[in-house]
Order: sequence, then C-alpha cells, then structure tokens
Amino acid sequence: MEKIVVALGGNALQEAGQPATAESQLKVVKKTSKYISNLIEDGYKIIIAHGNGPQVGRIVLQNEAADNITPAMPFDVCGAMSQGMIGYHIQQALGEELKAKGNNKSVVTLVTQVVVDKNDSAFDNPTKPIGPFYTKEEADRIKEEKGYDIVEDSGRGYRRVVPSPDPKRIVELEAVKNLVDAGFVVITVGGGGVPVVENENGELEGVAAVIDKDLASERLAEDLDADTLLILTAVEKVSLNFGKPNQKDIDKMTVEEAKQYIEEGHFAPGSMLPKVKAAIRFAESKEGRKAIIASLDKARKALKGESGTVITK
Repeated sequence: MEKIVVALGGNALQEAGQPATAESQLKVVKKTSKYISNLIEDGYKIIIAHGNGPQVGRIVLQNEAADNITPAMPFDVCGAMSQGMIGYHIQQALGEELKAKGNNKSVVTLVTQVVVDKNDSAFDNPTKPIGPFYTKEEADRIKEEKGYDIVEDSGRGYRRVVPSPDPKRIVELEAVKNLVDAGFVVITVGGGGVPVVENENGELEGVAAVIDKDLASERLAEDLDADTLLILTAVEKVSLNFGKPNQKDIDKMTVEEAKQYIEEGHFAPGSMLPKVKAAIRFAESKEGRKAIIASLDKARKALKGESGTVITK
C-alpha cells in the first residue's frame, strides 16, 4: 500500500472572504474531507499534516485581548491549541465522511512537538506569516502599538511574521508510526508542530515560533519512509512567472531544475517557495521518492499523474 503524507494548505481549512468562525472553518473542512476520503478509498495509506497560520494568529489575538481578565498563554501553547482545534475539525469531518462511505477507519489527532535548533538563524529573521491580513494603515498602527514584525505578504496584504526555524526531530514519531501501522488515519505535525528546543538537561521547552508546515510535512514523510509527499494548495500547478502574462505552468521538474527556478526568484517566499523547498528535500532524500504539488480539488488526479507538478530526483 502506497504511503502518502498529505500537507493541507490554508484553503483546505478556511475560505477567503468568509468569517473566521469555527462554523465557517468546519464547513470548509467538510469539503476538504471529501477529497481526502477519496484517496483513502483508492487504497492509499494517508497521513495528514496541515498549517495553522491564520488560526494561531487569531488565538494569540484573543489571548492578548483578554489579558486583563485571564493571563495570556505563551505562543507555543497557542500553537498547541490550534493543533487541537484544527485536528478536531478534520477528524470529525473526515470520520463522518468515511463512515458515510461504509469505511470504519478511525481518524485521530496527535498533538505533536517538533524539535528545532535554539541557535537557528530564523530566530533573528522572522519570516512566517500568521494571523489575518491588514491594510498598510492597520499594519503601521499595530507595529507601533505592539512592536510586531509585519511585512507585505505576496501582494495579498500585510501580516505579522514570526520566526520559522527548521524542523529537526518529531518528538512523538514512534507514536505516529504505531498509529499508522495499526490502521489509523493520523493527523500530526499540525501547524508544523509545536516548536520546542532541548535545554542543557535534555528537557524540552516551547519557543515562540511557527515551523513551516510544508517543511515539517517533509520531515514527517522522510521519517515515516513515505512514498509520496502530496502538498495540496489553491493552485493546480507550480508556475514560472506566476500571475504575469507569460506565466508557464510546470507538469514535471527535477530537483536541479527546481533549484534553478528558486535561484531565478520564481517562487514567492510566503507561498510557493517553502512548498518547492520541501518537495526538493523529499525527492532527493531517497531514490524513488517523489513530491507532488497540486490543488486540493484535483488531489485524486494528481496521484494518477493527470494534474499537479511532480518533483523527482
């Protein structure tokens, strides 16, 4: 049975222009679950990862807004909260979808810690967007009031950015392996995992950061010896000159071609770049592995080679 790590993008959890409510998120997740259940029905062994940028940002805002009533939780705890919330929605919706199809597979969410290097240079250069989009005026005001790092995000508006260190080790990996081997559909490394560092005593301590979910998904795929890393997003294929009159969609590319395109600056840092970097890492990690970047609604076709962009060594 082919083992596939599926990395869900933001469009799989939240619809642009819709209210950021639990009800709205669950509605979108129910649609997403139909696509994922199709892959399970096709006989693939599926492990699910997902982002949490907007959600963890809003949880932080909620904590800060209520600080005069109850103590605000630290950033790593907010990350764990987002894992539980999003995982709950996915496991409920996907479980119901499988049940409706007569499939008795159980779906489980595992709150996952991911070790990062406390000396990672990312802590000196915040790049990971979280929370809602702001206008230029809103961004300037919030930056002045709260001291946040805020940047323009791929032409979509302004967002707060936090450090995004590289994932080194998944703490609960053995538990994930055991659950997968036992036949569970596992939701793990949600939001890239809760970032932790090891202190001088070897104990784990949470840090204020968000690990990129695509890179965490790649780490997971390697460690589980998956056959394919399937990165699902809002566009059907990776493109050169994206959004320009000379845009060119790519069906297949080698690791070397992908690296060349990165050097030429084709991929936006806040969106496609981490996906392509994750795809490169996985494809070159072991002979025969491949990564696919595709749209959520064409996931099934992408695994059949009929859609998406395939990255191989």
